[in-house]
Amino acid sequence: MTTPKLCFIANSTDTAKSSRDTLIKLYGSVEASEADVIVALGGDGFMLETQLKFMSSGKPVYGMNKGTVGFLMNEYREDRLHQRLSTTLRATIHPLQMVTIDEEGVRHEAMAFNEVSLFRQSHQAARLRITIDEKQRMDSLTCDGVMIATPQGSTAYNLSAHGPILPLKAPLLALTPVSAFRPRNWRGALLPNTSRVKIEVLEPSKRPVNAVADNTEIKSAVEVNIHEDRQASGVLLFDPEHTWEERILDEQFRY
Repeated sequence: MTTPKLCFIANSTDTAKSSRDTLIKLYGSVEASEADVIVALGGDGFMLETQLKFMSSGKPVYGMNKGTVGFLMNEYREDRLHQRLSTTLRATIHPLQMVTIDEEGVRHEAMAFNEVSLFRQSHQAARLRITIDEKQRMDSLTCDGVMIATPQGSTAYNLSAHGPILPLKAPLLALTPVSAFRPRNWRGALLPNTSRVKIEVLEPSKRPVNAVADNTEIKSAVEVNIHEDRQASGVLLFDPEHTWEERILDEQFRY
């Protein structure tokens, strides 16, 4: 079997950059365009940035944790890297497409592998109208915010907002409110991943809202349309002893 060509990239921390330099000395490195595998050193945020950068290129990304939580990452080890890569399991993920209209009528597009979120911009709670597949489902939600999360994003901010954890292969999206005030007891919904969601901001001048797709933020949104883009994809590589499915199960039994 041919030894795969590797491209090592790191986030901006000194620890990650030092580890990259060490791995390059051990294994060499090529430009990303020539690589068979991208090895990303950092945390979950850096993994998301890397997935967006190489989206639909077909290049798999093997992450090693040099960040904080590292839910999307494998354990950092310097030895036997080629052997580890030869036994990895692949997970294909699809991003959400966010199309936002701001208060000036300008259209913005962005992708998100974890979630698309809307947040109140001021001390005033947001008021939102939610339409799914052209059918209005909630005429007014008063809240601090709301998000649409993918399975891979369901253990991130979605979980902190008491949203459900979704198995990676589940054809679902989580619609989760943040501090819902009216209706007070609404806890969100599970949606088919084919759903097209439109969220309209009510009283945008009085209750301004920002829209965020992973690391891209749009100020003063008045309408946000979200759907899963099945034509775009990213590929993650996981060590077999710590697969994504195992991480999802483990997360559900934490206490």
